[in-house]
Amino acid sequence: MPILDFAGLAIYVALGLTALVGLFITVLLVRRVAQKRFRSAKAADEFVDECLALVERRDYAAVTELCDSPPYWSKATPQLIQTATENRHLLPGRLRRTVAERFERHVLADLEYRSSWVATIVKTAPMLGLLGTVVGMISAFAKIAASDQTGTDPSLLANDIAVALNTTASGLAIAIPMVIAGNLLQNKISKLQDGVEERLGRYLDGLIEAESGAAG
Repeated sequence: MPILDFAGLAIYVALGLTALVGLFITVLLVRRVAQKRFRSAKAADEFVDECLALVERRDYAAVTELCDSPPYWSKATPQLIQTATENRHLLPGRLRRTVAERFERHVLADLEYRSSWVATIVKTAPMLGLLGTVVGMISAFAKIAASDQTGTDPSLLANDIAVALNTTASGLAIAIPMVIAGNLLQNKISKLQDGVEERLGRYLDGLIEAESGAAG
């Protein structure tokens, strides 16, 4: 019985830690996505237009310097524009693949890794709640089984049943908001990916056209 009582307490502690970890990961991922995005689509378009204007003048050093400046160095689009500019000597198809691979490895892979922890929390919390339910019910039935020798205190049974129900409710209370948060974050990541691909494609078209004109 002491072991079951300790297990019930440990499950409550584990649920609390799970909630804190889930909140921490969610906040961290929200900040990470915000770092990779521009404040608005207009700001992103203006940045790409500025880079294309420099490309038309073949001032590639200025493009690199602009992308590496403090307001932009942590954002996805400037990082990839800088990569494209530095590899502009590659054939168009190879250039697009190089930039796409960098986007996958250095931006999307990091976000997907962090968001996978949100999914882990969503799966873990209900399982901990179910474990608490099992422990609470085992403890309650053990007290009932021992009632012939020790007598049954209804308050003790009620406490065990409360543990069983509270842990299940706590697990669901953690998992449900995390499911919503995870879906919202996935939408943000998808919008980031779509926006980056659209603006990067526009920049690559301008860069390749400039390089083709220079070669001609």
